[in-house]
Amino acid sequence: MKKNVHPGYYNTKIICACGNAIETRATVKEVLHVEICSSCHPFFTGKQKLVDTAGRIERFRRKYGMKDQKSAPATPA
Repeated sequence: MKKNVHPGYYNTKIICACGNAIETRATVKEVLHVEICSSCHPFFTGKQKLVDTAGRIERFRRKYGMKDQKSAPATPA
């Protein structure tokens, strides 16, 4: 292998928003902060979790005039 071509490989700590900390090796020296990890991701846990980043769902509803299903008045039959 050529010298000074490949990045370094360091011990790195990954910290999730749920509080889970994982120690691994990566090309990044700093601590990495992530929003979702394998301990809280719905695919691995089997629980549905709605992640609303920066109000995207609310902005979508306002843009397309959608009301919340819970607060919408019932239509008379």
